[in-house]
Amino acid sequence: MLVPDSKVVRGLLTRYASLQIALAERETPERVRELEDVSYTLCIMMGTRSVFDAISAADALLVAEAGVVGAQESDGESGLPVPA
Repeated sequence: MLVPDSKVVRGLLTRYASLQIALAERETPERVRELEDVSYTLCIMMGTRSVFDAISAADALLVAEAGVVGAQESDGESGLPVPA
């Protein structure tokens, strides 16, 4: 199974949240359409049928990736990053 690029996923989540806020302030047809596009893209990228499932899957992906990155950067004992 292909794993989506975390930077792209993070960008889509940010755009989704920004559009939700913008729509709450003032709904326009352009914003509604863009939110639909972002929602659809998130669903396709995360392999889900609902945007809420896509957001959950995206969050899980980012959390899992952060755990892997954190484990690679720690010294193995204290869990603190090793100075470069």
